[in-house]
Amino acid sequence: MSFIEAVVLGLVQGLTEFLPISSSAHVRVVGELMNPGEDPGAAFTAIIQLGTETAVLIYFWKDITRIIGRWFKALAGKIPHSDPDVRMGWLVILGSIPIGVLGLLFESQIDHSLRNLYITATMLILFGILLGFADRFAPQRKELTELSVRDGILFGLAQALALIPGVSRSGGTITAGLLMGYSRKAAARYAFLLAVPAVFASGLYKAAKEVPVLFTAEGRAVAAAAGEPSLLAIAVATVVAFVVGFAVIVWFMRIIENHSYLMFVVYRVVAGLLLLAMLWFGAVDPLGGA
Repeated sequence: MSFIEAVVLGLVQGLTEFLPISSSAHVRVVGELMNPGEDPGAAFTAIIQLGTETAVLIYFWKDITRIIGRWFKALAGKIPHSDPDVRMGWLVILGSIPIGVLGLLFESQIDHSLRNLYITATMLILFGILLGFADRFAPQRKELTELSVRDGILFGLAQALALIPGVSRSGGTITAGLLMGYSRKAAARYAFLLAVPAVFASGLYKAAKEVPVLFTAEGRAVAAAAGEPSLLAIAVATVVAFVVGFAVIVWFMRIIENHSYLMFVVYRVVAGLLLLAMLWFGAVDPLGGA
């Protein structure tokens, strides 16, 4: 993977991570288009997501530090567990369990068979239509202060669906929130907060497995021969994803206050159909050479 390709994939990751259009799908497809027959890989995608999640940490820094601080105070018995921030902390932990468990159980399938572009295209269309339905017909009256244990679990299960490229972590979680009656802003805000532990855990787990190998001469040689990204490429893509991702968060949180998700619904369906057309005519390899 060249320096330019790393910058492009980092840009794609930053642009798409927080929008309900599936960043993993876009990184997968763009990587395939730049290098026909080659998939950037689930590990590369997971690691560069650390850049975009760092942007979430900075944007929601006050919220996150307040929640963590009050959660620890509750553990120490200084404040009640009924405190809204303490409950939010417990619900984020609870909602992170499904994706963590399923991610470990089905790691091999997530890294290989589920990255089939036919699956990606289908998920883009299917969950795009579901998002449109939820945005159009759900009541959207509830705020995060009304978040219950049941809703926290359902949010977590929806986030776990994002293990399949094309679903979208934010898209799946936001759709679930809308269907449960939460406002657009509340659903998006919780989707971002819920993603922090899951994405950091996944990215650090993959980094712990992949990065040390790239520090060895043999590892670098094997990666280069297989067309896999170098340590420099991963670092560059992660930094670019962080910078672009932060700008996208700011824009997205402003636009959803007064606009529907229709533009994203249309984009998902068109992108899915276009991908199916490219697969039909052999313009891309559904398995990335696997």
